[in-house]
Amino acid sequence: MPSVHDVAAYIVSRQKCVTAMKLQKLVYYCQAWSLVWDERALFPEPIEAWANGPVVPELYYAHQGEFEIRSIRDAHPEHIDKDGLDTIDAVLSAYGACSAQRLSDLTHAERPWRDARAGLADGERGNRVISLASMEEYYSSLNANGQEES
Repeated sequence: MPSVHDVAAYIVSRQKCVTAMKLQKLVYYCQAWSLVWDERALFPEPIEAWANGPVVPELYYAHQGEFEIRSIRDAHPEHIDKDGLDTIDAVLSAYGACSAQRLSDLTHAERPWRDARAGLADGERGNRVISLASMEEYYSSLNANGQEES
């Protein structure tokens, strides 16, 4: 299984330069849609519900203090199989042109992040894990327009 660093390296290779915040949201959406489309996690590292949205701490700490990311050290995007690459490409097609703030706003409006932050005030620090089950359940319930089906 590829690591979050492998996935991030592939994203950076396609986007050329990406802010740290946007990269976090893109790897989150790659994980979410892999759970739905490929019926498996794309990478094993946990995603936490931080104040500014979903964050993979291991990726965050590897690039702490960097605003723009142009490369990922010690990553092996060749470890990602064809299904994984297809998923990442589809996510980049759907979300890649969005700003970091737009992606953050989207995640804040979605149930997996909100549920993981239940009881925390806006802006309050938190590190609860967003479960893969909550991500799979929520994203598989969306229709083609990205709206929850009733």
